[in-house]
Amino acid sequence: MVVVQSVPRKNRHVPVAANDDDDDTPLLITDTLPLPATAAPTFPALSAAGAAASSSALKSELRRVPIPPHRMTPLKRDWVNLFGPLTELLGLQVRMNVARRCVEVRTSKHTSDIGAIQKGADFVKAYALGFDVNDAIALLRLDDLYLDSFEIKDVKTLHGDHLSRAIGRIAGQDGKTKFTIENATRTRIVLADTKIHILGSFQNIKLARDALVSLILGSPPGKVYAGLRTIGSRMRQRAL
Repeated sequence: MVVVQSVPRKNRHVPVAANDDDDDTPLLITDTLPLPATAAPTFPALSAAGAAASSSALKSELRRVPIPPHRMTPLKRDWVNLFGPLTELLGLQVRMNVARRCVEVRTSKHTSDIGAIQKGADFVKAYALGFDVNDAIALLRLDDLYLDSFEIKDVKTLHGDHLSRAIGRIAGQDGKTKFTIENATRTRIVLADTKIHILGSFQNIKLARDALVSLILGSPPGKVYAGLRTIGSRMRQRAL
């Protein structure tokens, strides 16, 4: 005789069948129906023209980049060289807001690149931090360039003459140390009081930052030069 027992609903199994001829262990038959195979969704590639057409009905995107007070005069002097690349290369609209002390960048119907507004904001920010226009324009032409900023107190807490000597070690006589680090690591460095800004690729920024940290911690410039010569020779070998 076959006895059919029901299993509680929460276990979500089918009824259990037990045979008197066998042992008392019940046989559990679980629901092992195969799940339907679902393919991953595929979306067509988004082109720049399609993105521009879809976003034309939306409100244009606006970015405001604040300008420090000491950079307003250089901004007015180099304004012709600044708005040219933004309008010609990226198709953005740009204006100088003197009342708010900022530069406003906005997309237009001529903007074809999705990331043009971000590139334009980074370009203006690099100039506001103190980089030259010819150095900052590389952010518009190359995709693997970044900005990195840190302060001397982030490395070591220094005060008074100790802080002044650390800044002097970074700059060197007539800027010799700073220029050597820039040429060896292929970066651009701006030393603004206790803040240091570095422009370059990710790997080159790391090399320049390590050299600057060594100078802040008290390493003599000669030891840093020796490390930079080794780094420079390795970079030249990789380029060959």
